[in-house]
Amino acid sequence: MTTPPQQAAQANPLRDARLSFVGVGVMAEAMIAGLLRRQLVERSQIVGSHPRATRREELQTQYGVRMVESNREAAAAAAQPREAPAAASVVVIAVKPQRSGGVLQELKGVLAPDQLLLSVVAGTRMETIASELGHDGVVRAMPNTPAQIGQGMTAWTVTPQVGERQLEVVRAILGALGREMYVENENMIDMATALSATGPTYIFMMMEALVDAGVHMGFSRHVAQEMVTQTMLGSVLFARETHKHPAELRNMVTSPGGTSAEAIYQMEKGSLRTVLSKAVYAAYQRAVALGRK
Repeated sequence: MTTPPQQAAQANPLRDARLSFVGVGVMAEAMIAGLLRRQLVERSQIVGSHPRATRREELQTQYGVRMVESNREAAAAAAQPREAPAAASVVVIAVKPQRSGGVLQELKGVLAPDQLLLSVVAGTRMETIASELGHDGVVRAMPNTPAQIGQGMTAWTVTPQVGERQLEVVRAILGALGREMYVENENMIDMATALSATGPTYIFMMMEALVDAGVHMGFSRHVAQEMVTQTMLGSVLFARETHKHPAELRNMVTSPGGTSAEAIYQMEKGSLRTVLSKAVYAAYQRAVALGRK
Protein backbone atom coordinates (compact mmCIF):
# COMPACT_ATOMS: atom_id res chain seq x y z
CA MET A 1 0.00 0.00 0.00
CA THR A 2 1.44 3.37 -0.98
CA THR A 3 1.21 6.60 0.91
CA PRO A 4 0.55 10.06 -0.50
CA PRO A 5 3.45 12.47 -1.01
CA GLN A 6 4.84 13.94 2.18
CA GLN A 7 6.49 17.25 2.75
CA ALA A 8 9.03 18.14 5.38
CA ALA A 9 7.67 17.72 8.88
CA GLN A 10 6.14 20.80 10.48
CA ALA A 11 6.00 21.56 14.16
CA ASN A 12 2.23 21.89 13.92
CA PRO A 13 0.40 22.06 10.57
CA LEU A 14 -2.73 23.29 12.38
CA ARG A 15 -1.11 26.43 13.71
CA ASP A 16 -3.36 29.38 12.75
CA ALA A 17 -5.80 26.98 11.06
CA ARG A 18 -9.53 27.57 11.14
CA LEU A 19 -11.76 24.57 11.67
CA SER A 20 -15.52 24.35 11.24
CA PHE A 21 -17.51 21.33 12.35
CA VAL A 22 -20.87 20.98 10.63
CA GLY A 23 -22.93 18.80 12.95
CA VAL A 24 -21.20 18.37 16.31
CA GLY A 25 -22.36 14.92 17.36
CA VAL A 26 -20.34 12.25 19.15
CA MET A 27 -17.58 11.91 16.55
CA ALA A 28 -17.11 15.63 15.93
CA GLU A 29 -16.99 16.20 19.68
CA ALA A 30 -14.29 13.51 19.92
CA MET A 31 -12.29 15.35 17.24
CA ILE A 32 -12.64 18.69 19.02
CA ALA A 33 -11.68 17.16 22.37
CA GLY A 34 -8.65 15.41 20.85
CA LEU A 35 -7.39 18.52 19.09
CA LEU A 36 -7.68 20.60 22.26
CA ARG A 37 -6.24 17.86 24.47
CA ARG A 38 -3.14 17.62 22.28
CA GLN A 39 -2.96 21.43 22.09
CA LEU A 40 -2.92 21.40 18.30
CA VAL A 41 -5.37 24.30 18.13
CA GLU A 42 -6.74 27.04 20.35
CA ARG A 43 -10.43 27.18 21.23
CA SER A 44 -10.76 30.37 19.20
CA GLN A 45 -9.83 28.45 16.02
CA ILE A 46 -12.92 26.21 16.19
CA VAL A 47 -16.52 26.87 15.20
CA GLY A 48 -19.26 24.25 15.29
CA SER A 49 -22.93 24.01 14.36
CA HIS A 50 -25.84 22.14 15.88
CA PRO A 51 -29.61 22.66 15.54
CA ARG A 52 -30.39 22.27 19.27
CA ALA A 53 -29.70 25.23 21.55
CA THR A 54 -29.12 23.02 24.61
CA ARG A 55 -26.45 21.04 22.75
CA ARG A 56 -24.75 24.25 21.57
CA GLU A 57 -24.67 25.59 25.12
CA GLU A 58 -23.29 22.29 26.43
CA LEU A 59 -20.43 22.23 23.92
CA GLN A 60 -19.64 25.91 24.31
CA THR A 61 -19.48 25.54 28.10
CA GLN A 62 -17.41 22.35 28.07
CA TYR A 63 -14.88 23.23 25.36
CA GLY A 64 -15.04 27.00 25.10
CA VAL A 65 -15.57 26.89 21.32
CA ARG A 66 -17.98 29.04 19.36
CA MET A 67 -21.24 27.27 18.48
CA VAL A 68 -23.83 28.46 15.96
CA GLU A 69 -27.16 27.14 14.68
CA SER A 70 -26.54 27.64 10.96
CA ASN A 71 -24.42 25.15 9.04
CA ARG A 72 -23.69 27.77 6.40
CA GLU A 73 -22.50 30.22 9.05
CA ALA A 74 -20.20 27.60 10.55
CA ALA A 75 -18.69 26.67 7.18
CA ALA A 76 -18.19 30.31 6.19
CA ALA A 77 -16.46 30.99 9.52
CA ALA A 78 -13.60 28.67 8.50
CA ALA A 79 -12.62 30.94 5.59
CA GLN A 80 -9.27 32.58 6.24
CA PRO A 81 -8.96 36.37 6.30
CA ARG A 82 -6.84 38.02 3.64
CA GLU A 83 -4.03 38.75 6.10
CA ALA A 84 -3.53 34.99 6.69
CA PRO A 85 -4.04 33.38 3.27
CA ALA A 86 -1.56 30.55 3.87
CA ALA A 87 -3.25 29.18 7.00
CA ALA A 88 -5.28 25.99 6.69
CA SER A 89 -9.05 26.16 6.45
CA VAL A 90 -11.03 22.96 7.02
CA VAL A 91 -14.76 22.24 7.07
CA VAL A 92 -15.61 18.93 8.73
CA ILE A 93 -18.98 17.39 7.90
CA ALA A 94 -20.02 14.99 10.65
CA VAL A 95 -23.78 14.59 10.27
CA LYS A 96 -25.89 11.43 10.13
CA PRO A 97 -25.88 9.74 6.67
CA GLN A 98 -29.60 10.37 6.19
CA ARG A 99 -29.02 14.12 6.67
CA SER A 100 -25.99 14.44 4.41
CA GLY A 101 -27.95 15.23 1.22
CA GLY A 102 -29.75 18.18 2.77
CA VAL A 103 -26.61 19.49 4.45
CA LEU A 104 -24.62 19.36 1.21
CA GLN A 105 -27.37 21.32 -0.54
CA GLU A 106 -27.28 23.82 2.31
CA LEU A 107 -23.52 24.33 1.98
CA LYS A 108 -23.50 24.69 -1.80
CA GLY A 109 -21.62 27.82 -2.85
CA VAL A 110 -20.25 28.53 0.63
CA LEU A 111 -16.79 26.94 0.45
CA ALA A 112 -13.85 28.87 -0.99
CA PRO A 113 -11.66 27.03 -3.54
CA ASP A 114 -8.73 26.74 -1.10
CA GLN A 115 -10.82 25.27 1.73
CA LEU A 116 -10.61 21.58 2.56
CA LEU A 117 -13.76 19.52 3.04
CA LEU A 118 -13.32 16.58 5.42
CA SER A 119 -16.24 14.15 5.61
CA VAL A 120 -16.70 11.51 8.30
CA VAL A 121 -20.19 10.69 7.04
CA ALA A 122 -20.64 6.93 6.60
CA GLY A 123 -21.39 5.84 3.02
CA THR A 124 -21.36 9.24 1.31
CA ARG A 125 -18.83 9.08 -1.53
CA MET A 126 -16.35 11.80 -2.43
CA GLU A 127 -17.76 12.06 -5.96
CA THR A 128 -21.20 12.84 -4.51
CA ILE A 129 -19.79 15.44 -2.12
CA ALA A 130 -17.71 17.14 -4.80
CA SER A 131 -20.64 17.17 -7.24
CA GLU A 132 -23.17 18.51 -4.74
CA LEU A 133 -20.85 21.24 -3.45
CA GLY A 134 -19.07 22.06 -6.70
CA HIS A 135 -15.87 21.68 -4.68
CA ASP A 136 -12.89 19.47 -5.57
CA GLY A 137 -10.80 19.35 -2.38
CA VAL A 138 -12.46 16.50 -0.49
CA VAL A 139 -11.23 14.05 2.15
CA ARG A 140 -13.26 11.02 3.21
CA ALA A 141 -12.39 9.48 6.57
CA MET A 142 -13.83 6.62 8.58
CA PRO A 143 -13.00 6.72 12.33
CA ASN A 144 -14.28 4.23 14.91
CA THR A 145 -15.74 4.44 18.41
CA PRO A 146 -12.45 4.28 20.40
CA ALA A 147 -11.64 7.66 18.81
CA GLN A 148 -13.68 9.10 21.68
CA ILE A 149 -10.81 8.30 24.07
CA GLY A 150 -8.00 9.00 21.60
CA GLN A 151 -7.48 5.33 20.76
CA GLY A 152 -9.27 5.20 17.42
CA MET A 153 -8.32 3.77 14.03
CA THR A 154 -9.16 6.06 11.12
CA ALA A 155 -8.78 5.17 7.45
CA TRP A 156 -8.84 8.07 4.99
CA THR A 157 -8.34 8.99 1.35
CA VAL A 158 -8.51 12.14 -0.75
CA THR A 159 -9.41 13.51 -4.15
CA PRO A 160 -6.45 14.27 -6.48
CA GLN A 161 -6.94 18.01 -5.94
CA VAL A 162 -5.88 17.87 -2.27
CA GLY A 163 -2.39 19.34 -1.96
CA GLU A 164 0.63 18.08 -0.01
CA ARG A 165 0.32 20.69 2.72
CA GLN A 166 -3.34 19.79 3.16
CA LEU A 167 -2.39 16.14 3.59
CA GLU A 168 -0.34 17.10 6.65
CA VAL A 169 -3.32 19.00 8.00
CA VAL A 170 -5.52 15.92 7.60
CA ARG A 171 -2.95 13.72 9.35
CA ALA A 172 -2.82 16.13 12.29
CA ILE A 173 -6.61 16.29 12.66
CA LEU A 174 -7.18 12.55 12.38
CA GLY A 175 -4.10 11.75 14.46
CA ALA A 176 -5.83 13.49 17.37
CA LEU A 177 -8.29 10.57 17.36
CA GLY A 178 -5.62 7.86 17.68
CA ARG A 179 -4.00 6.13 14.70
CA GLU A 180 -4.66 7.23 11.13
CA MET A 181 -3.98 5.36 7.89
CA TYR A 182 -4.08 6.70 4.35
CA VAL A 183 -5.57 4.22 1.85
CA GLU A 184 -5.21 4.29 -1.91
CA ASN A 185 -8.82 4.43 -3.03
CA GLU A 186 -12.36 4.90 -1.83
CA ASN A 187 -13.26 1.23 -2.03
CA MET A 188 -10.76 0.70 0.78
CA ILE A 189 -12.77 3.14 2.90
CA ASP A 190 -15.77 0.82 2.52
CA MET A 191 -13.50 -2.07 3.45
CA ALA A 192 -12.25 -0.18 6.50
CA THR A 193 -15.85 0.61 7.43
CA ALA A 194 -16.48 -3.13 7.66
CA LEU A 195 -13.23 -4.03 9.41
CA SER A 196 -12.11 -1.20 11.71
CA ALA A 197 -15.12 1.12 11.96
CA THR A 198 -17.55 -1.75 12.58
CA GLY A 199 -14.80 -3.69 14.36
CA PRO A 200 -15.71 -2.56 17.90
CA THR A 201 -19.08 -4.25 17.39
CA TYR A 202 -17.38 -7.62 16.96
CA ILE A 203 -15.11 -7.04 19.94
CA PHE A 204 -17.90 -5.89 22.24
CA MET A 205 -20.06 -8.86 21.31
CA MET A 206 -17.20 -11.26 22.03
CA MET A 207 -16.61 -9.50 25.34
CA GLU A 208 -20.28 -9.85 26.21
CA ALA A 209 -20.26 -13.55 25.34
CA LEU A 210 -17.14 -14.19 27.46
CA VAL A 211 -18.57 -12.29 30.42
CA ASP A 212 -21.79 -14.32 30.16
CA ALA A 213 -19.70 -17.50 30.10
CA GLY A 214 -17.95 -16.38 33.28
CA VAL A 215 -21.27 -15.68 34.97
CA HIS A 216 -22.53 -19.09 33.86
CA MET A 217 -19.56 -20.71 35.61
CA GLY A 218 -20.27 -18.80 38.83
CA PHE A 219 -18.37 -15.49 38.77
CA SER A 220 -20.23 -12.31 39.58
CA ARG A 221 -20.79 -10.15 36.48
CA HIS A 222 -18.48 -7.48 37.86
CA VAL A 223 -15.62 -9.93 38.38
CA ALA A 224 -16.16 -11.63 35.02
CA GLN A 225 -16.19 -8.29 33.20
CA GLU A 226 -12.95 -7.17 34.88
CA MET A 227 -11.25 -10.45 33.94
CA VAL A 228 -12.42 -10.31 30.33
CA THR A 229 -11.58 -6.61 29.82
CA GLN A 230 -8.04 -6.92 31.16
CA THR A 231 -7.43 -10.19 29.31
CA MET A 232 -8.46 -8.66 25.98
CA LEU A 233 -6.51 -5.46 26.61
CA GLY A 234 -3.39 -7.34 27.66
CA SER A 235 -3.61 -9.69 24.69
CA VAL A 236 -3.91 -6.81 22.21
CA LEU A 237 -1.01 -4.90 23.74
CA PHE A 238 1.10 -8.08 23.78
CA ALA A 239 0.33 -8.68 20.10
CA ARG A 240 1.27 -5.11 19.20
CA GLU A 241 4.51 -5.17 21.18
CA THR A 242 5.74 -8.55 19.93
CA HIS A 243 4.70 -8.03 16.28
CA LYS A 244 4.04 -11.75 16.05
CA HIS A 245 1.36 -13.28 13.79
CA PRO A 246 -1.87 -14.03 15.71
CA ALA A 247 -1.51 -17.73 14.84
CA GLU A 248 1.96 -17.79 16.43
CA LEU A 249 0.64 -16.09 19.56
CA ARG A 250 -2.23 -18.57 19.75
CA ASN A 251 0.18 -21.48 19.47
CA MET A 252 2.22 -20.05 22.35
CA VAL A 253 -0.72 -20.60 24.74
CA THR A 254 -1.97 -23.88 23.25
CA SER A 255 -0.53 -26.96 24.94
CA PRO A 256 -1.28 -30.45 23.55
CA GLY A 257 -4.40 -31.79 25.21
CA GLY A 258 -4.77 -28.62 27.29
CA THR A 259 -7.61 -26.18 27.95
CA SER A 260 -6.77 -23.92 24.99
CA ALA A 261 -6.73 -26.89 22.61
CA GLU A 262 -10.17 -27.95 23.82
CA ALA A 263 -11.53 -24.42 23.54
CA ILE A 264 -10.14 -24.04 20.00
CA TYR A 265 -11.72 -27.33 18.97
CA GLN A 266 -15.15 -26.09 20.08
CA MET A 267 -14.73 -22.71 18.37
CA GLU A 268 -13.66 -24.35 15.12
CA LYS A 269 -16.53 -26.81 15.43
CA GLY A 270 -18.88 -23.84 15.76
CA SER A 271 -17.36 -22.15 12.68
CA LEU A 272 -16.28 -19.04 14.58
CA ARG A 273 -13.86 -17.96 11.84
CA THR A 274 -16.49 -18.37 9.13
CA VAL A 275 -19.11 -16.45 11.08
CA LEU A 276 -16.72 -13.53 11.68
CA SER A 277 -15.63 -13.50 8.03
CA LYS A 278 -19.25 -13.47 6.87
CA ALA A 279 -20.08 -10.68 9.32
CA VAL A 280 -17.25 -8.48 8.05
CA TYR A 281 -18.16 -9.10 4.42
CA ALA A 282 -21.84 -8.36 5.10
CA ALA A 283 -20.82 -5.07 6.71
CA TYR A 284 -18.68 -4.27 3.66
CA GLN A 285 -21.58 -4.93 1.28
CA ARG A 286 -23.80 -2.70 3.39
CA ALA A 287 -21.20 0.10 3.30
CA VAL A 288 -21.03 -0.15 -0.50
CA ALA A 289 -24.84 -0.09 -0.72
CA LEU A 290 -25.04 3.05 1.44
CA GLY A 291 -22.71 4.79 -0.99
CA ARG A 292 -25.00 4.01 -3.91
CA LYS A 293 -28.06 5.62 -2.34
